[in-house]
Amino acid sequence: MEDTRYQVLLAKIYSKMDRTEDAITSLLQARELQARVLKRIQIEQLDAVPVQKQLAAEICAEIASHSAVQRNYEKAIKFYKEALVHCETNSKVMLELARLYLAHDDVEACQRQCAVLLKSDPENVAASMMMADLMFRKQDYEQAVFHFQQLLDRNPDNYSTLSRLIDLLRRAGKLEEVPRFLAMAEKHSSRAKFDPGFQYCKGLYLWYTGEPNDALRHFNKARKDSDWGQNAIYNMIEICLNPDNDTVGGEVFENLDGDADNSTEKQESVQLAVRTAEKLLKELKPQTLPGQVQLRIMENYCLMGTKQKSHVERALNAFTEIVVAEKDHVPALLGMATAHMILKQTPRARNQLKRISKMNWNPVDAEEFEKSWLLLADIYIQSAKYDMASELLKRCLHHNRSCCKAYEYMGYIMEKEQAYKDAAVNYEMAWKYGNQTSPAIGFKLAFNYLKAKRYVDAINICHKVLAAHPNYPKIKKEILDKARTSLRT
Repeated sequence: MEDTRYQVLLAKIYSKMDRTEDAITSLLQARELQARVLKRIQIEQLDAVPVQKQLAAEICAEIASHSAVQRNYEKAIKFYKEALVHCETNSKVMLELARLYLAHDDVEACQRQCAVLLKSDPENVAASMMMADLMFRKQDYEQAVFHFQQLLDRNPDNYSTLSRLIDLLRRAGKLEEVPRFLAMAEKHSSRAKFDPGFQYCKGLYLWYTGEPNDALRHFNKARKDSDWGQNAIYNMIEICLNPDNDTVGGEVFENLDGDADNSTEKQESVQLAVRTAEKLLKELKPQTLPGQVQLRIMENYCLMGTKQKSHVERALNAFTEIVVAEKDHVPALLGMATAHMILKQTPRARNQLKRISKMNWNPVDAEEFEKSWLLLADIYIQSAKYDMASELLKRCLHHNRSCCKAYEYMGYIMEKEQAYKDAAVNYEMAWKYGNQTSPAIGFKLAFNYLKAKRYVDAINICHKVLAAHPNYPKIKKEILDKARTSLRT
């Protein structure tokens, strides 16, 4: 028995030293020793069986946990199952196993595991949240929202649930329902407006609805909080580096709006944003190995944000090192592809993005999957491979119905094929999910309305764009005036 505990302690030490392989080796030895102990005490000391089974379950769960960090999901699943053989009511292990099934895209197994867990523990918040995720994957949005609503009805100021619901409603294309839940939280507690969790959720909603400056303000109020601060800072950095949610490294829309992007004023504002992001990076103090890798990735995105060749090459080297250590690391692969695009090495970028496109989608890397599909679609559009681009864009919309950029690319493809009515339908969706804030999308929508002979609609969109951006180039002369003339004739 003592030998087992020594091996477990040794594994903990290795783990603290980031020597994961050595930690797993020690735990496997502990597992073998504990199996012998269990055989012996079932004959000699029956009353000690439950305690020793608990220890066996903990050892297996530790091996599984390390394997999951290494993204060796099959091994992790095997050892979580073994842990449940020793201790079948361990809700923590059941939950981790369900999470792994989800990461492994085994939706049915995950649902079964969640159902078993909720049967023994109906109030389990994490299992209810996962059930909601599963319903979303099955595109049963009503059931997904129902599970979250149940949690929020019991506890409207459960901000971790609310933040997940906001993400779910975005993916379901129902962001217009978010204000109702924010209002519920405010009504429940007079102090909600001062709660960092509430500020974070409000920031998330504003970010998703195309209001990056307001989102920054709210994230900033959550920035110093121990629970919400780290995520708020990551989101602030992302907004600083990409406020308009563009396809970083993409060239389709860059070529269209080239003049505006190269202005000195624009370049100065980009450099200021990168410096702000670098300051925020210094506030991040990740405690876990995946957290440290995430910080490294963000540091290198800041380097790429400068667009200076030497900095981009440094970032590329760093991303490559991460991929050498973990070949299927989606954020690092996307980083490599983005760096290659900035360095005008399109074939190399395409190779990395194709690798990602062949992987199974998982919720942890959802944002990176979406960005990589969009960037690969951008490359295909550049070389007029519209069918291949469309397949990727449909994949984006399958996982995120509010993906403004996917609709914008779809509109662009239709416009290139002179299917102006279909182009207008897609630009309408991009305009809707971008909260009618992007003048560039407004311009394209109005243009395609004009081409589709929907003159009144074209005029209305022109007015909306000009109300917010009175000096927006070309829209008055090329669309508004032409639509008015066409109406008169």
